[in-house]
Amino acid sequence: MSDMGSPTMVRQSPRKDQAIVAFDFDGTLTVRDSFTQFLRWRAGAGGWYRGLARMTPDLVAYLADRDRGRLKAASVREFLKGTPRGQLEADAEAYAGQVWPGFMRYDALACWKDWGAKGAYRVIVTASPETTVAPFARRLGAEALLGTPLTFDPDHRVTGAFAGPNCRGEEKVRRLRAAFGEDVKLAAAYGDTSGDTEMLAIADEAGFRRFKEQS
Repeated sequence: MSDMGSPTMVRQSPRKDQAIVAFDFDGTLTVRDSFTQFLRWRAGAGGWYRGLARMTPDLVAYLADRDRGRLKAASVREFLKGTPRGQLEADAEAYAGQVWPGFMRYDALACWKDWGAKGAYRVIVTASPETTVAPFARRLGAEALLGTPLTFDPDHRVTGAFAGPNCRGEEKVRRLRAAFGEDVKLAAAYGDTSGDTEMLAIADEAGFRRFKEQS
């Protein structure tokens, strides 16, 4: 198993007979995109708008190519490059604690808890950086987290790049297979955008922008 395919946070490996359930994060478990909101919160109003102004060429390019991964990488370079890993982790923890009450979807949390009560192995599969989602995953009691990994230099500072492809679309399935085996089958999967389509396709139960009550 490659490092790229290994979950950043793993409480335990799934048992052979344990149902694996995958949840997208942004817009599925949360009411809005977490990474954009985190960057805005961390930069402050003035820093946020100054950063967006410097990113004008990247924003214009996105209108043409719709490359979410490229735009996200540009935002990492602008707002996080040079940040020490420890500081970023502390900021992410503080952010999660501050926004949690109004940030998580109640219907999603009910579904999440229901699967947990049934003993399912719950994994978050997200395009957001693993480092910024990790505090939310720990609060949820997630068994594993798969996301877009940031890279750090030898001094443990953010380089401004990602260690792999943006974790959306087919990349979500690739990461799941790298982590849990080529024959991984999901008991259920939940998502809210076209970036979750491939993940939903390998699940017995697919929830797109809705959560069905588990029987």
